Amino acid sequence: MHTLYGSPLSLYTGKARSYLIKNGLPYREVMPATTHYVENVLPAAKMRMMPTVETAEGIVLRDGAAIVEHFESAAGHPNRPPTPRQRILSSLLDVIGMEGLLRPAMHYRWNFDAENEGFLLHHFAAIAPPNADAMSIAAKNMGRMRAAAMAFGVVPETIAGVERRYDRLLTVLDRHFAAMPYLLGHRPSIGDFSLIAPMYGHLGRDPKPLSIMQAKAVNVFRWVERMNRPEADQGEYVTEEGDLPPLNFLAEDAISETLIEVLREIATDFVPETIAAASFINEWLGGDNKPAAGTPLERGVGMTSFEVEGEQINALAQPYRFYLLARVQSDYDAIGERDKASVDDVLGATDLAPVLDARLTREIGREDNLEVWL
Repeated sequence: MHTLYGSPLSLYTGKARSYLIKNGLPYREVMPATTHYVENVLPAAKMRMMPTVETAEGIVLRDGAAIVEHFESAAGHPNRPPTPRQRILSSLLDVIGMEGLLRPAMHYRWNFDAENEGFLLHHFAAIAPPNADAMSIAAKNMGRMRAAAMAFGVVPETIAGVERRYDRLLTVLDRHFAAMPYLLGHRPSIGDFSLIAPMYGHLGRDPKPLSIMQAKAVNVFRWVERMNRPEADQGEYVTEEGDLPPLNFLAEDAISETLIEVLREIATDFVPETIAAASFINEWLGGDNKPAAGTPLERGVGMTSFEVEGEQINALAQPYRFYLLARVQSDYDAIGERDKASVDDVLGATDLAPVLDARLTREIGREDNLEVWL
């Protein structure tokens, strides 16, 4: 049996957990505070971070992307669409789920104390090491995460825009999941496993955003439930004959118009931030303090500024976004010209095409459980 070190409140744990559940991989979930974790797992993980997995064979994997890729490779990539448009969009949604919804996720967690504080205090205290002052540690860590929310661009001046865009996103996501159970049809893709991270860990579980989702987007809420259940859980989609459609991706590399609407809404925020962050990080890489090869990746290298719907947002420029995005760009570069034209059509319709050119001047790799500059 595999061991998942994480927490129900952890955004990033949501990706790994959902993947294990939907792929029928037996696991147990443990808080990253046990003696075994500290003495045996953490030295191999190199960094205290959720999620971390210790496989049944004793392999330690840190970071949701590495965890999913490990099991996907072993199983022949069952959740990776085989056709170019669906594959590229699934990989792009992998980036969006991990990096593109941090503002609504952090806002709806940290700016509604009356609804959320007791709930969060319980969970943050549960992560504290045994015999420690759990409440003191919880308060300290909660303060650190509140500061992170501001670093991601959630400040009083931006809150109205964050809420407006999230309301629109819920609307188009609800329309999509009314038509089909997953992003690309009747089986989950890598994109689903990443999008569930913010949509479950923060937005589909904390009291305030959960109440919004249940009241305004019940089809999104059902998808959140579905992504955390081992069975297909697709009763809403039976045919008139009482049968479920085949549990496959949409035929002929199709992309539904409802998903186009979802991605177009996401692009409003995701594209300008990605372009601005790439420019900022490239300038930083060209400076006097550029990192030596093998240097572990920083969470952020400084604050960048960009405009969304006429509003200025300042947010941390995060290299990890481009570690994930480089995989999308590499996949795109490798396909033939006819497939490129097909992908270009759908990316143009979603307004996401500019992110294919948002590239760093230095590559990022992974060595010994750490993302590093190459």
